[in-house]
This record gives sequence, C-alpha cells and structure tokens, in this order.
Amino acid sequence: METSELQDKIFAFMEKMKGKKKLKEKDVIKAISEEIGEDKEVVKHALRGMIDVGRLMYSYGGGASSVEIPSEEYLREKGLIK
Repeated sequence: METSELQDKIFAFMEKMKGKKKLKEKDVIKAISEEIGEDKEVVKHALRGMIDVGRLMYSYGGGASSVEIPSEEYLREKGLIK
C-alpha cells in the first residue's frame, strides 16, 4: 500500500473517532494495522509523517499524550494555512 493511501486511511479513522475518545499513538497504529493487515512499523512511519507535516498533531493533557486532528486555529498559528 502506498504511503499516501495509508495516510488517507489513518486520517479517515481519526475523523471517525474525533470527539469520541482521545487516542494514543499506539491505539491508532494497532487499529489501522489490524484493519488493513499492514505491519505496525509501516503504519507508525506513515503516522509520524502526518504529524511532521501538520496533518495530525500530538496533544498533552492529564499526564498523557494523544494524537488528534489539529484545529484550523492551530494550523493558522503554525502558518500551515491562511
């Protein structure tokens, strides 16, 4: 599977889960890996690539980190959108 296709699947999963539950990185990797039968390291690499370009972001709260889709405000603040 192409990286961009895998990243689209990850993003669709994140959109589906938005507002329901804070997801840890390992939860996303495990769910996507099981869903499409891809190696966890491949999924992890695709997920980290999405975080590097700002498509997803880490958030911290209550002593734990989670992965989420960034808000438009955050993207504007970082200069990723206008």
